[in-house]
Amino acid sequence: MTENTLQPVQTQRKPFSRRKFLEKVGLVVLQIVMTVWVISFLVPTIWMISSSIKASTEVFAHPIVWIPEHPEWGNYAKVFELLPFGRFTINTIIVTGLAVLGTLVSSMLVAYSFARLRWPGKNIFFGILIATMMLPDVITLVPRFIMFRSFGWIDTFLPLIVPYWTGITALYVFLAVQFLRGLPVELEEAALIDGANRLQIIIRIILPLSKPVLATIAVFALLQHYNDFMQPLIYLSSLENWTLALGVRGLNSSYASNWEVIFAASTMMLAPVFLLFVFAQRFFVQGIAMTGFGGR
Repeated sequence: MTENTLQPVQTQRKPFSRRKFLEKVGLVVLQIVMTVWVISFLVPTIWMISSSIKASTEVFAHPIVWIPEHPEWGNYAKVFELLPFGRFTINTIIVTGLAVLGTLVSSMLVAYSFARLRWPGKNIFFGILIATMMLPDVITLVPRFIMFRSFGWIDTFLPLIVPYWTGITALYVFLAVQFLRGLPVELEEAALIDGANRLQIIIRIILPLSKPVLATIAVFALLQHYNDFMQPLIYLSSLENWTLALGVRGLNSSYASNWEVIFAASTMMLAPVFLLFVFAQRFFVQGIAMTGFGGR
């Protein structure tokens, strides 16, 4: 047997790392805590959805009845019998759709001006715009009501739509500015050399590249206008002009004994928002990440 006889390869065990072990244990504990936390937030929603198909005697039964023996699907039909929720739905779609569209258009135009154009006092005005984020809406509530009343806009959708076509929401402008600052300036310079004007640049270059931040603003704005209760309560007085938020409140005020019907209306109002978040989640997370780290 020669000296070059191959020796069996001995596998070396990796040294035990206490730090890695503690990191794994901490990650498991964090996942357990977050799971329990999420479930605690979901319990009221699950109970509301379950109660929407219960009989009136099962809603506040003790112990809690999570799955009713005989689901009362007729509770959803009663919602439309007690109040014109079909009309409320149409009103909400009109107000929310036009307000969200106005928010997107105005926010991108104002943000483009702050992020790309050069004009005197730009930084000062941007600072003033950001400072308005610290002011609660209730401060301007009375002046806005007096102004809209002088316009003859009370009991119309105009006070709920027109202000959002003027870049009134500073948060959305700020998000858009942060995103636009992260886009290459060379794209616009090349378009200007080719003879494009600013509007063409915004439509053909900026907007296609801004889908993540547009989706983020759209989701935030839709939730804001869809769930808005205070402004419709102040400006809308006729029943035929009510939105869904006022309709659910109207059920709660006039038919407080029919909790199963109120929960059915609340579940129907929750469903579109839930579906929107499920389908727009990818753009929403991407937009938050890029607006947070894309600024320069």
